[in-house]
Amino acid sequence: MLTDFFISRGYQFFASGWTQFATAFGVAFLIMIVFGRSFIRLMHKIQGAGQPISENVPEQHKKKAGTPSMGGILILIAVFVSSLLFMPMHNVTGWIALASLLMFGAVGFVDDYKKIKSQSKKASNGLSPSMRLMIEGVFVVILAWLINKTMPGYVPNLSIVLGSTIELPLDSWYIGYLCGIPLTLGFLYYVFAYFVICGSANATNITDGLDGMLAKLYMPVLIVLVVALYGATRTGFMDAVIFLPQTSALYAVLGAVFGAVLGFLWFNAKPASIFMGDVGSLALGGFMGTVAMLLKSEIIMGVAAGMMVLILLSSFIQTFFFKMTRKITGTGKRVFLRAPLHHHFEELGWAETKIVDRFFIISVLFSGLALVLLKFA
Repeated sequence: MLTDFFISRGYQFFASGWTQFATAFGVAFLIMIVFGRSFIRLMHKIQGAGQPISENVPEQHKKKAGTPSMGGILILIAVFVSSLLFMPMHNVTGWIALASLLMFGAVGFVDDYKKIKSQSKKASNGLSPSMRLMIEGVFVVILAWLINKTMPGYVPNLSIVLGSTIELPLDSWYIGYLCGIPLTLGFLYYVFAYFVICGSANATNITDGLDGMLAKLYMPVLIVLVVALYGATRTGFMDAVIFLPQTSALYAVLGAVFGAVLGFLWFNAKPASIFMGDVGSLALGGFMGTVAMLLKSEIIMGVAAGMMVLILLSSFIQTFFFKMTRKITGTGKRVFLRAPLHHHFEELGWAETKIVDRFFIISVLFSGLALVLLKFA
């Protein structure tokens, strides 16, 4: 909005992606800082008892009872206001990224609402896992279709890539005909998108278990995505990134998300004054996966988010191993003292701040590896 206004009047300074990133970052951060305390008071008033603390967490988490949740609502407001002010309005990639935030944020909002309304301490007191995954799957198909339509002509239709090398142009792999209609492996593109976008959403959702942890682990991944974006909009800067000039609108959106997450950390640092809730964690995860697909940097994003992936895997391994051993021996056994991974270390006696800081260090290392791969893979 403002970017288009200033450019139309000859202020080419606003045509720079870094200008859009910086201005959107600043406005989103200020929105969080200026309105954060008032928003927390409002959530206290609306929610009353706050977010119920699940029975499947360590004992020390019970003292967090009464803390309001759904801080992700303010994050989304800050991101949308800042993005709409500073991203080029005609560029569809920015709208797709914002759509992913809205879609997954809506799923998280319903989940949070059900939890807070019921005040049940059961871990499954929100949307059922099957219902949530089904809704997310519908959103992923829509997003993947839109993302594929943004690709320039030199990127094969429904393709999965590694760096700048086209690995799997799925739409060209014919497997036969059905009623005269050619069948291809193109549907695997949507399966891949489901793992990337839905996997990212659920990884961030599970990571959001300790004060300040998701924000701290998320920002190094954002830095990698910003560098990937720079490589995708500059020829010759990175050989491992496809040239995708249409993604330039993502500068403002990434800047807005970065500023909003950093501003939220001001209130979410231990002891947290407010929780992000599923409305924030699912939205940020879906956004992360969507941007990675828009930039054709899905593998790089997966490396950068390695700490979140480990946390997600720990929960999956724990559940799978428990069910298998119960089926075989009649008694379920566990790999970890408690899952996800951060709760395992809490049970070992680690302080919450130590877990968050050490996971943050590991996240920085994973992101550093991703940057190396971006340049040299």
